Amino acid sequence: MKTVLITGCSSGYGLETALYFHSQGWKVIATMRTPHTDGLPISERFRVLALDVTRPESIAGALAASGPVDVLVNNAGIGLFGAFEATPMSTVREVFETNTFGVLAMVQAVVPQFRARRAGVVINVTSSATLAPMPLVAVYTASKMAIEGFTASLAHELRTFDVAVKLVEPGYAPTTRFASNGQARMRSLIPEAYAPFVQQVFSAFTQVSEVTTESDVAKAVWRAANDGNDRLRYPAGADALALARMTGTGL
Repeated sequence: MKTVLITGCSSGYGLETALYFHSQGWKVIATMRTPHTDGLPISERFRVLALDVTRPESIAGALAASGPVDVLVNNAGIGLFGAFEATPMSTVREVFETNTFGVLAMVQAVVPQFRARRAGVVINVTSSATLAPMPLVAVYTASKMAIEGFTASLAHELRTFDVAVKLVEPGYAPTTRFASNGQARMRSLIPEAYAPFVQQVFSAFTQVSEVTTESDVAKAVWRAANDGNDRLRYPAGADALALARMTGTGL
């Protein structure tokens, strides 16, 4: 029985991915900054562990408790929407600590066991904003773009040890908690001068006909973990797939 460790499982993509892998007979280590077990199929095959990707001691503790894993899914992330000029550098650093440095820390902690076994898959969840950058998410996009470059390079580096490194690029998912989870960071990030432009952007989002569901992302992660090939990018959701075709990337 294979084991997957997934970060950021309290809701959204991470939770759905954890449940999907469990439904396919895998052992799941669902990690969260603040653990909860509400509605989860807790068993020997589904464990919940505390893990804050910004704290090295938390990463070490979770990996010690989880035991060996076959697949690492770096899903934990925080969103940010606002004008860059109004975004404090402390907030920029906070986003990068989770979305970028947290991913790097997780990979660095897990790769030694994969290399020693000459087996394993690292899957980093980014965003379709890396395929077609959008306004008012410059910091968020930058944090995810960094992971795109990191993943593409690392895939070459670890292939010699039979370790696969992949990207899942979700599209726009209005049902996730992207905005609500980042509300505290987003206060006062829209100066009055930007208000008309922000309204235009919001109006455009309300007219989007093709969006991404949590299930789309879970199935894309599943494919990335199990297809056994060297494919790097897996756009997830109808809108992400459309962007990938339009830009000639991700497919």
